[in-house]
Amino acid sequence: MENNVIKGIVIMLMTALFASLAAAGSRYLSSYLAIHVIVCGQYITGLILISPIMFKRGSKGLVTERWRLHLLRGVSGVAALYAFYFSLSHIQLVEATLLRNASPLCVPVIIQVWLGIKIPHRRWRPLIFGFIGVMVILRPIPGSISFWHFSAFISAILVGMTMVATRLLVYTESNTTVVFYYYLIAVLASLLPALKSLGPAPIHVWAMLFGSGLCLHLAMSCYTMAFRYAKPSVISPISFFGVVFAGGWGWLFWGQIPVIWTYIGITLVAAGAVMVIRQEGVEAELTSVTAG
Repeated sequence: MENNVIKGIVIMLMTALFASLAAAGSRYLSSYLAIHVIVCGQYITGLILISPIMFKRGSKGLVTERWRLHLLRGVSGVAALYAFYFSLSHIQLVEATLLRNASPLCVPVIIQVWLGIKIPHRRWRPLIFGFIGVMVILRPIPGSISFWHFSAFISAILVGMTMVATRLLVYTESNTTVVFYYYLIAVLASLLPALKSLGPAPIHVWAMLFGSGLCLHLAMSCYTMAFRYAKPSVISPISFFGVVFAGGWGWLFWGQIPVIWTYIGITLVAAGAVMVIRQEGVEAELTSVTAG
């Protein structure tokens, strides 16, 4: 397991970019297709893209002794995507993305409850900065938070579980194996509802579905790779940058112009990410001096 925090952060940024593109595409597709069809279609696209790589590796790539962890990651990932996409159909792209990207706030709690590992206090500071940034952008007032906001936050909790599960899996499994089993479980879980909801749509919609599936595949591949280089508590705050990208797509495609509070919130989110990088830099220097 290679420990390269900067590489992990860069890859996580790419994850946020591709995931935001998949989310924007899914918001557009929800006007033409049922959510079940969108979810299953994207996962089938990913499974088709990764299958040739698995076939080249032969039966060796399919061997795993961690079925329970694969199943947990797959089910929580599918449920997270469903919760997120349902919220996209009812609230703004930026709001849904903000709440989904609150997952780093859940990771330390999940790690402590699940694995019994206490997160150092310094790790909480960038998370708090990110959380304040989210609250500044959302500016919740009585009556403004709906069930669909809650659905997006449930997605964040489930994504936090996949982050921890992914980190555990990559210790013994290859990136390809982890992603393949995720797609396989996701397709099996979403196929029947998708078939029941399938209906006609314009050709460009099916092309968009493939494109959003490709973006989701790239996001998943980068996501899995990122946890090979750094811990969830270290790089998970970088996923907040998905908010920045979502705000850009919302402005570009739906004319959602960010207000001053959005920029303030984004600044706080970026500050939290910078704190993570600086912390890791100092810790690396201390470790090097001690080793010397």
